[in-house]
Amino acid sequence: MAQVLEFKLPDLGEGLTEAEIVRWLVEVGDVVSIDQPVVEVETAKAMVEVPCPYGGVVTARFGDEGTELPVGAPLLTVAVGSSGEAPGRSDSGSGAADAEPAAADSGSGNVLVGYGTGAPPVRRRRVRPEGLKGLKAAVAAPAAPADTSSGASSGASSGAVSGVSSGASPARTDRESGPVAVVSPLVRRLARQHDLDLRRLAGSGPDGLILRADVESAIRSAAEAPAVAPAVPDASSVPSPDGERTPLRGVRGAVADKLSRSRREIPDATCWVDADATELMAARAAMNSTGGPGAGPKVSVLALLARICAAALARYPELNSTVDQEAREIVRLPHVHLGFAAQTERGLVVPVVRDAQARNTESIGAEIARLTEAARTGTLKPAELTGGTFTLNNYGVFGVDGSTPIINHPEAAMLGVGRIVPKPWVYEGQLAVRQVVQLSLTFDHRVCDGGTAGGFLRYVADCVEQPALLLRSL
Repeated sequence: MAQVLEFKLPDLGEGLTEAEIVRWLVEVGDVVSIDQPVVEVETAKAMVEVPCPYGGVVTARFGDEGTELPVGAPLLTVAVGSSGEAPGRSDSGSGAADAEPAAADSGSGNVLVGYGTGAPPVRRRRVRPEGLKGLKAAVAAPAAPADTSSGASSGASSGAVSGVSSGASPARTDRESGPVAVVSPLVRRLARQHDLDLRRLAGSGPDGLILRADVESAIRSAAEAPAVAPAVPDASSVPSPDGERTPLRGVRGAVADKLSRSRREIPDATCWVDADATELMAARAAMNSTGGPGAGPKVSVLALLARICAAALARYPELNSTVDQEAREIVRLPHVHLGFAAQTERGLVVPVVRDAQARNTESIGAEIARLTEAARTGTLKPAELTGGTFTLNNYGVFGVDGSTPIINHPEAAMLGVGRIVPKPWVYEGQLAVRQVVQLSLTFDHRVCDGGTAGGFLRYVADCVEQPALLLRSL
């Protein structure tokens, strides 16, 4: 007999208490295996795919895409067999499905790989094909009408096998509430990319199995049909008589809170200087002109500036600190965890290069490249977005020369870098066209005075103008 287990939104770590459902990866009636990602959520720090610790058939989902859920709220329910087992696990014994009591705390324990879970992994045995068919049949059977007055979570935890997800219409046919006859993940992905409901397709494969050809045929038919449905407005923007309103939540909301707190708590000041970056650009070109095996990836300007910052912080450690407001103490930090601002479709994020003081330029560049790619794809982990001690902000990529950056609370300083462009410059007593960049340093005036901040900025500018100075600190 099938038993329904409830999977709740797990603790995502890093002090996060809620998450927004971005995209469901499974439908009601889908068969899921242990540790299969079932939903993509957005926290205040990163996008996370949440794997389910149970294996079986999805009977209900709680929350539409765009809904914010607190940690501990129900995500979905899964009907498992009498042993609470998932397909795909081998049985070293006779091949029969040994009976184990299925409890709500059973599962893989790997709710979020890389974030840690409290429960140890649980051994599971394989469900034989005939057992899986019976489980599908149990879920596909007509269910009693749900009591909508008691909420979605109470119905799911009562043990009734429900094929209706939260927010969905309760009037669904047996075909709509049953399992989807799809085996290939590629077929599912193709259907999801084209917003195709697999439950409305008749499979041409054995026993009604939906094949890729069936999905492609349905996509072609949809493309040829005239579009008559009205456009649905974006739920993230709420019309208002005063104008369009966009909720501050997720990454954008977290950034807004941090910037507001920085302005409230930190008495910041900014100093800036123009620097001749011609020699720095020439040094970078020389580094990247070395070819052959083992040459490594190209060195970026950002990697060079990051290495310069690490060297400057070794000379001026006051700027690699934070302020304990309650204790009224300045805490000088022993390691340089260098953050860099990265603009993504989800907003501004600041990935962190750990222990930048112990890395060379090539190592810093490789880590920046890895973190940047993760930021663009939305796969940064919360731990990769926290713990920074100093931030480098290259706003020159937006085609601007200068800025007064807001400090990334609770850090003590941020270096801003404008675009590097040809400008008239007095070089060795003669007017010449040189590659010029504006550098700006915003710092917490509680941790140091203008002399220290000016010394830091001047050292950075000197390294930009004469990269050989870096050899002293490598």
